Amino acid sequence: MVYWRADRFWLGKLLEHPEMMTQGETLEELEENIKDAYLLMAMEDVPGEYQVKEILM
Repeated sequence: MVYWRADRFWLGKLLEHPEMMTQGETLEELEENIKDAYLLMAMEDVPGEYQVKEILM
């Protein structure tokens, strides 16, 4: 995540997904918001009923 202070909020985006940007009143809130935004983007096309499996490499 890259982030900076604007007038009222902290702004940030993920280097891997620069189109995704969010804000927070504190750095902690910014981090939570960017996590939420990432999960929304990653899960956009996934149906409500899904399974998770960890793949070991």
